[in-house]
Amino acid sequence: MPKMKTAKGAAKRFRFTALKKIRRRKSFANHILTKKSKDRKRNLRGPALVSDADYDRMRRLLPYA
Repeated sequence: MPKMKTAKGAAKRFRFTALKKIRRRKSFANHILTKKSKDRKRNLRGPALVSDADYDRMRRLLPYA
């Protein structure tokens, strides 16, 4: 059976934690920041985890991580 290919776009955007959960960046934090409140922008900082509903789909994109 041939090797599976890693989705390179996903490999650049997602990392794994020590417990094999998938870390991601939060969306809506790049531009048009003036109309967003300080609290909202602060909440957009830092990583988040991929939801349980999307985890299996993400594992197919990153088979060897």
